[in-house]
Amino acid sequence: MIPSYFGWKQKPFGREIATKNLYRSAQYQELEARLKYMIQDRSFGCITGEVGAGKTTAIRALRDQLNTSHHVFLYISDSSLRPRDFYREMLVQIGVEPRFLASDVKRQFKAALLELFEVKKKTPVVIIDEAHLLSPAMLQEIRFLTNFHVDSISPLALILVGQPELRDKLRLRSLEAISQRITTRFHLVGFSYDDMKAYIQHHLRQVGEDRQIFSEAALSKIYKQTRGIMRLINNLCTECLLDAVSRQQKIIDEDSVDRVIDEHSF
Repeated sequence: MIPSYFGWKQKPFGREIATKNLYRSAQYQELEARLKYMIQDRSFGCITGEVGAGKTTAIRALRDQLNTSHHVFLYISDSSLRPRDFYREMLVQIGVEPRFLASDVKRQFKAALLELFEVKKKTPVVIIDEAHLLSPAMLQEIRFLTNFHVDSISPLALILVGQPELRDKLRLRSLEAISQRITTRFHLVGFSYDDMKAYIQHHLRQVGEDRQIFSEAALSKIYKQTRGIMRLINNLCTECLLDAVSRQQKIIDEDSVDRVIDEHSF
């Protein structure tokens, strides 16, 4: 509906846009550099950010950039998993049939990582998303992974990704041993106003639109409502475009944004 009305190739604020074409703000570029460093250094890192700020998008872009000849990407976002289930899921992603007993799958996972690193010369990149929801048992199990060294050299990059609560949780005395092992941290915040404007125009250009179809007043209203949070920007802009289609308008003005906010309880 939106692409056909405006004459675009696809929707400008959806996941259809390839990760290589994402808008890269200065903050995003810094996050990207930190992630690459964690992988090159095979270290233990922690990425936090507000809900919808773009953490998972950054991880998706990282996955797409990794050279599969040199890396194996392992991703898990089920925070309710017990340690045994975690190892089983990781083994399945590696392509190894997991055994039944918890002690067995733990040894299997260690052996699989060693084979990847020493024999296949590949670095496992383990991403644990929604890490702020991990159980104390699962967080303590991460100590096993962070203690996993071969001649004092880590065979994997391990990255926790979560909401701001993760930072608070890692400050707890009971988790101090884990927190001390984190070598790289980054907290992702919402866009500045200028970055939000550049983000919107960048994504419009990606679908073939060179005009600024959001008025300055509309942009100000969008920023105030979304606080620069990427997911909220995407959702509000998409609803504004749908509103424009239904009213046969080509420009999104302040009234359009107000109407969408009122109708959809943004």
